[in-house]
Amino acid sequence: MSPQVEHTDVGAYALGLLEEPDRRAFAAHLAGCPSCTAELAELSGMAVILDGIEPVGDDRGTRTGPVPATVIDMVRRERAADRRTRRGTLVTAVAAAVALVSGGVVAGAAIGGDRVAVPITHPGHDDSERGPAEEFYHRGTPVAGDGAPGVSGGLVLEAKEWGTHAAMELKGIKGPLECELVAVSETGERKVIAGWSVPTKGYGVPTYPEPLYIHGGTALPTADIDRFEVIANDGRTLITFEV
Repeated sequence: MSPQVEHTDVGAYALGLLEEPDRRAFAAHLAGCPSCTAELAELSGMAVILDGIEPVGDDRGTRTGPVPATVIDMVRRERAADRRTRRGTLVTAVAAAVALVSGGVVAGAAIGGDRVAVPITHPGHDDSERGPAEEFYHRGTPVAGDGAPGVSGGLVLEAKEWGTHAAMELKGIKGPLECELVAVSETGERKVIAGWSVPTKGYGVPTYPEPLYIHGGTALPTADIDRFEVIANDGRTLITFEV
């Protein structure tokens, strides 16, 4: 397939299904396309769901392998069959594939609500294997955070016409835990821009050194944001990024 960019490629990009020339072309396209960026934030929740599900009856633990072939084949067929239905086609295809693979998983990611599920990616061996969150993070200049004992991370911001795009690297967290990345404005307004769960193995710890990468967006203009906070479901502030 040629590297011609199609807006309908956003779903395949979120799941990492594009060939390398198309992936790079679409990554460049995202920087100037607010509609695709917003749609990516919604569709990427499906990638989170797929990272950790397994067939019912398999008690061997969390699946850490690639997206199942069932999902890949279904999404690719839907993507090729009808580019006119964009998000609806891809979400339906992925949701159906999740049901096939998991035998009935209840999705914990929020799609289209106040809380946006975003991609969680792990570092690859080279740039070509990076997910969208990690790729955006490493293109920018991170601001270091002030973390709780053992917790560290960085944050990259990008001002957009529609608000602010943020990517974060986080290390030193153990699960099970649920977290939110919150943007806090100069006036104290708080906006949750990402939510995720931390498995028992954690991220960026001695037994599992790979950091966590996520990204998301908020309607708050960059100039109006005072800081970002990562809040755990037990009430702790894990790290603060002063911007």
